[in-house]
Amino acid sequence: MDISKPVIFIGYGTCGIGAGAAKTLDAVEEYLKKNNIEAEIIKVGCLGICSMEPLLDVQLPGKKRISFHSATADTVGRILDGVFNSLLPAEYTFAQYHQEGLEEWKGIPYIDQTPFYSRQVRWVLSNCGIIDPIDLNAYIAYGGFSNLAKVLKHHKPIDIIDIIEKSGLRGRGGGGFSTGKKWRIANSSKIKEKYLVCNADEGDPGAFMDRAVIESDTYRLLEGVAISAYAIGAKTAYIYIRAEYPLAIKRLEIAIKEAERNGLLGDNILNSKFSLKVKIKKGAGAFVCGEETALIHSIEGKRGMPRPRPPYPAESGLFGKPTVINNVETLANVPVIMQLGWEKFASVGSGESRGTKVFALSGMVKKTGLVEVPMGVTIKEIVYDIAGGILGNKKCKAVQMGGPSGGCIPDSLLDVAIEYESLKKLGAIMGSGGMVVMDQSTCMVDLAKFFMEFIQSESCGKCIPCREGTKKMLETIKAITRGTHSEQKMDTLGRFQLITELESLAYKVKELSLCGLGQTAANPVLSTLRHFREEYEAHIFERNCPAGVCIELSGVPCQTGCPVETEVWRYVANISRGEYEEAYKVIRSANPMPSICARVCDRPCEKACRSGTTGGEPIAVRTLKRFVVDRVSPQVYHYDYKKADEKSNKIAIVGGGPSGITAAHYLSLSGNKITIFEQEGVLGGMLNCAIPSYRLPRQTLTQEIDSLLNENIEVKYNQMLGRDFDVESLLTLGYKSIYISIGAHKEQRLGVPGEKVAGVYPSIQYLKNFNLYNKNSAVGKVGIIGGGNSAIDSARVAIRQQNVESVSVFYRRTEDEMPAYREEIEAALAEGVKIVTLVSPVAVLSENDNITGLTLAKNKLGEPDGKGRRKPGVIENSNFDVSLDTLIIAVGEKPDTEGIKGLRRSEAGSLVVNTDTFETNIKGVFAGGDVITLPNAVIHAIAHGKKVSGIINRYLAGKSLLLTKGLRRNPSVYIEPFESDEVSTEGSGRIHPAELCIAERRCSFNEVELPVREDDAKKEALRCSRCDLTFTKTI
Repeated sequence: MDISKPVIFIGYGTCGIGAGAAKTLDAVEEYLKKNNIEAEIIKVGCLGICSMEPLLDVQLPGKKRISFHSATADTVGRILDGVFNSLLPAEYTFAQYHQEGLEEWKGIPYIDQTPFYSRQVRWVLSNCGIIDPIDLNAYIAYGGFSNLAKVLKHHKPIDIIDIIEKSGLRGRGGGGFSTGKKWRIANSSKIKEKYLVCNADEGDPGAFMDRAVIESDTYRLLEGVAISAYAIGAKTAYIYIRAEYPLAIKRLEIAIKEAERNGLLGDNILNSKFSLKVKIKKGAGAFVCGEETALIHSIEGKRGMPRPRPPYPAESGLFGKPTVINNVETLANVPVIMQLGWEKFASVGSGESRGTKVFALSGMVKKTGLVEVPMGVTIKEIVYDIAGGILGNKKCKAVQMGGPSGGCIPDSLLDVAIEYESLKKLGAIMGSGGMVVMDQSTCMVDLAKFFMEFIQSESCGKCIPCREGTKKMLETIKAITRGTHSEQKMDTLGRFQLITELESLAYKVKELSLCGLGQTAANPVLSTLRHFREEYEAHIFERNCPAGVCIELSGVPCQTGCPVETEVWRYVANISRGEYEEAYKVIRSANPMPSICARVCDRPCEKACRSGTTGGEPIAVRTLKRFVVDRVSPQVYHYDYKKADEKSNKIAIVGGGPSGITAAHYLSLSGNKITIFEQEGVLGGMLNCAIPSYRLPRQTLTQEIDSLLNENIEVKYNQMLGRDFDVESLLTLGYKSIYISIGAHKEQRLGVPGEKVAGVYPSIQYLKNFNLYNKNSAVGKVGIIGGGNSAIDSARVAIRQQNVESVSVFYRRTEDEMPAYREEIEAALAEGVKIVTLVSPVAVLSENDNITGLTLAKNKLGEPDGKGRRKPGVIENSNFDVSLDTLIIAVGEKPDTEGIKGLRRSEAGSLVVNTDTFETNIKGVFAGGDVITLPNAVIHAIAHGKKVSGIINRYLAGKSLLLTKGLRRNPSVYIEPFESDEVSTEGSGRIHPAELCIAERRCSFNEVELPVREDDAKKEALRCSRCDLTFTKTI
């Protein structure tokens, strides 16, 4: 490398090439030619952070090497312009490297200070992404082959074995057997001809550690092979690598020839009288060849099938000779141990697991790639500290360790240390190092099915337990994920027996299979049964896949994700065809409050949308719904109801929020006499009390509620349960059934000194004062404590008041972890609200019983909680004061049930009901909505009201409250996919509605989000993948 001129390094491993590194290289060459710049270009391997590829490093003469991410052909020009003009583009700048005596780049972190690398200990990967992997001189410059020279000159083979054994190195390929002990067995054999085999086959789905090491630091592997062969007395070594790794094979071939040419391999290595011939054997990618004896058969030219052991390969292996088989990472650790000393290596790790471990980190995390961590760190540290947490700040569900032979570890157990023994206790294994992170969109039953399909297809078929057992296990799992058995319908008991059969069979396969792969084949099933049994039970008893993955049970994902089972796909298809009235009818037939949900729904359908869960952006369903309800008159949908008479059943609805109104509406249709008892002077509950009109215009809200009322429904206002009436009195008055849906309006306090002084308001009280009584309680400097929707609603209401000077939201975690809707947070920031994060209230300051300020303490984030959010902890001696005139407390609400007699309550204050029937401990009295769930989104309250209305009708008819769970609800119609010549979706992403300008928002309560244009709505609708077509066909 010529350091007198600029040097440009391009990540050219398989991951980099896949991300476009070849085009990056072309763009770099074109840029240098165009700007008449003389520079050296070096292709390096994988740096590890694959999700940020293509990576490009630049080293200017006299300056430290600096790294840039996302260096595509389109961004190269801007990056290099920035480097050569000392104006680095912040959006692409990653880190700089430690290099003594060179000028640093100001304000740029060093690579070991970045979150991805700060917790890693990179021994095996130390050169990866740094040097040209096929440049022997570059490897030697970084100390390469010095350990081989030292070994050959100063150590006997038995000395090496002693060092390796004392280091505690264990096989990194899965079993974790002591490397030193394995070597000692082979070394002690009196048979002179011995073999060393490097297993680089790497058959686990999602594993790419060995490939990356070979591609990125080829000579390190060869040095480890040479030292290991010397230790056991082998003169021939095979590198068994799958043919699907062409780049790794190419670099190996080049490196072997170069090493032989320089006397580092071949005859009389470094004049030591030790000779070693390294051969490459290409495998066909059979998973079973990861098993030692099957691999040996494959090298010998036979079919890869395991044989019984003993004898073990170290005693009788390749061609009947003593053979040591280690994987790439194990052998790459050998030069590390010889360089650092066994004491240093053994000092890292915990328990019986020493040194470091390389993992191929993939799945639903923010940063994927290769990580090398000390043994003993927790999986949680890797997922949250190194990988940055779950994509979209979702909740982690599980981590799959060890590939098909491994198991799933649930989020609740991610604190487990990465050790061979600790992972085994949880039903997983270290394996070769695959680590797949899953969020809630993963179905664990489907995951087990995936691995069983892989294992069953890869079974060599030699032994009956594996061949037939895995086949039967797969058939059983498929039966569970289908609505019926393959031959006939099954009752619940018969379906439940599938679980016990599956578990019993899995243990038999584990105990009786011939080889290690067969013995671990059942691990994915056993681990998911152990940690996620409730998902198997949901598939059986509820005939539903909670994750919406098993389509034969769940149907179309968006429809399954909708709590009221709206055929979302259907009205999206209608929009794409311009059939807007039909779209409205589809929405309204399932949801009695379409205009409300078009504005405030939390969009569970979008969370299930396949366009989003497969790596893209979900369809903007709520935006499309808003387009329809704003365009189409509600009069196009007509409902009929039976008029109540004297014989009709009287039903009391306690609480006129979305759940109560929904239940009243549906119950009224069948001729029941409904009385709604509402605590406030207006219907709507939180819709009217808490949600500001700039989100939900009051005219829209009132019209929609009024459309649901009819002459069968009577409303009594200012009636509070426990104050004006109770359950017993309602039953005495002749109400045949009662539905309690009073919501969760009682505020929770901070529990700090001074919070009861004047000027301090609970958020619900503050919002009610304004929304219901047009009374503004906020003046001057306003502070809000909390991070949910109530906090942000309070802040955005306050910022619109004339007497308010400033508004600050104080939150104990980071902005990314605020539970409020992301679009609401962004809107608040745009309107001038300040968000102060990582602080906790200590005390409210006051004079003459009036608030003057707030004492806050700074926080630091600790371990994630059950929802994946990091727990905040107070930093000692970090208190500071802020001046305030108004403080709004928005730290949560709970149901006000203390005055309710006779009904069972939980510790949190919610009413306890049968989760299937919504019935309380009093016969005929039901409850739903926030009073049983605690604060939740509007659509869930509506869904409860809709479900309970059917249950109450069955109760009044003397029927069973429980309905047998049916199979999925198939699409009701076939809608032909629409192709438009006028509307193009090419290159279009998710639609984002326009918003009212900031100036107008700050001085009014006009609706902020504006409707989208027709062309944009059609374009968005045409992005839909039409998952419904899986279930329908042209007649």
